[in-house]
Amino acid sequence: MIALGLEGSANKLGVGIILHSKDKSNPVQILSNIRHTYHAPPGAGFLPKDTALHHRSHVASLVSSALREANLTPSDVDCICYTKGPGMGAPLQSVALAARTISLLWNKPLVGVNHCIGHIEMGRSITGATNPVVLYVSGGNTQVIAYTSNRYRIFGETLDIAVGNCLDRFARTLNIPNDPAPGYNIEQLAKSGKVLVDLPYAVKGMDCSFSGILARVDELAAQMKSGILKDPSTGKPVTAEDLCFSLQETVFAMLVEITERAMAHVGSNQVLIVGGVGCNERLQEMMGTMARSRGGDVYATDERFCIDNGIMIAHAGLLAYQTGFKTELADSTCTQRFRTDDVYVAWRDD
Repeated sequence: MIALGLEGSANKLGVGIILHSKDKSNPVQILSNIRHTYHAPPGAGFLPKDTALHHRSHVASLVSSALREANLTPSDVDCICYTKGPGMGAPLQSVALAARTISLLWNKPLVGVNHCIGHIEMGRSITGATNPVVLYVSGGNTQVIAYTSNRYRIFGETLDIAVGNCLDRFARTLNIPNDPAPGYNIEQLAKSGKVLVDLPYAVKGMDCSFSGILARVDELAAQMKSGILKDPSTGKPVTAEDLCFSLQETVFAMLVEITERAMAHVGSNQVLIVGGVGCNERLQEMMGTMARSRGGDVYATDERFCIDNGIMIAHAGLLAYQTGFKTELADSTCTQRFRTDDVYVAWRDD
């Protein structure tokens, strides 16, 4: 069976086409995975209306390109999958409208997909992780998840803003470019940082809080720009690279801690990192150190599958469609709030 997936919950518009076959040696085949990103100017975030306009402007050409790349026609596609939520309202609406239009034009059934489930199932398929604890980290979400009884259960999450949003907003403070991604640019600056500045560390059980950390590092950035922020051990000025390094080390240590607590709770020795922040090499390195100390492994994907993409929506949607699930046209809405554990995972019985 073949599915076309549309993702547009934030500033990435993705179109993917996937094939599920009975060939046990190659059961999942990626036929096309195309993405186009809306970049706001440096120092600014992407506004919902501008992002929605970007998605509406590019979705038709991306769908056409995906079909050409996969060497398919609309008649070859079995279902149209789209991101139902969570995400930003206006971009989600644009993609839902595109999915409904394609469904009507091609006379194909619709499948609404939970964004997080898409990340998890794509990560499991690409990495081969069997039943891992999942760390889902992105611009809008931060959750520690484990599967049981046909649900992805949330063990811990952010109490305020997501870790990716924390990094993105600090990039605005430093006026760092948004191309290719603000978090990526912070990661590159952090590689040159040497001074670990003291920042708040906010872990509460298996939950995290990032807004206080962001407020404090913003204060330190203002002191740095005025030249009064010094390294207490050397007396040398603290740099933007030092602040990026300190922010990453602090928030990633928090994420490693809550993930390890969940692993101990469920008795798992596997960690799967998904979401856009999951591309960060330093996060993968820190998580790997923790997992190996427990005799386990960490699994992660590269930017093709970590960053929001259409293929993950096509994959998760097709898994659901093969169990008999579909979204009626009258119910093909979208929502900014769609909990991961609201989804009944009918395709798993382990």
